[in-house]
Amino acid sequence: MKEILLEEKVGILLREKGMRLTVAESCTGGLVGHRITNIPGSSDYYLGSVTAYAYEVKESILGVKHETLQQYGAVSKQTVLEMAAGVRKSLSGGFPLDKVIGVSISGIAGPGGGMPEKPVGTVWVGMSAGDGQWAWHFCWKGDRIKNKEDSAQAALQLVADYLEGHLPSEQWPGCPS
Repeated sequence: MKEILLEEKVGILLREKGMRLTVAESCTGGLVGHRITNIPGSSDYYLGSVTAYAYEVKESILGVKHETLQQYGAVSKQTVLEMAAGVRKSLSGGFPLDKVIGVSISGIAGPGGGMPEKPVGTVWVGMSAGDGQWAWHFCWKGDRIKNKEDSAQAALQLVADYLEGHLPSEQWPGCPS
């Protein structure tokens, strides 16, 4: 029997719940959207995504506050929460907001860009839905491609977990507190 891909599982769950998905990607550069749209029929539940690499795009398209970026940086819980809420609102396409999930990813894929307090592999994933908002902190140890792949996988898994009714804690094992 063929193993079901995570992106297929997410699609099945979104259809079952009558939900739609929007995504705001920074360090993954569109990888989540790519994986979702590899599944035939994904237009039934996938509304779209924004690849918001620059601060200016995070602010102007996703509505992230300038103050948030200045105080916390792009790779932060605060920023991914604003990104997730912003993409959910801006790409809802007229669907009721309580039926739209916004997911966001921002991190330091590497090999450069790391700092002592935010080393390479530091990633935050945010989610905004009708019943709340959440953020998760990940600390990957791979190269640039592996960090991007791990981040996309984590984001898709979190959507599946949400739709199945069991979100994990915000702190990923192995990350400093």
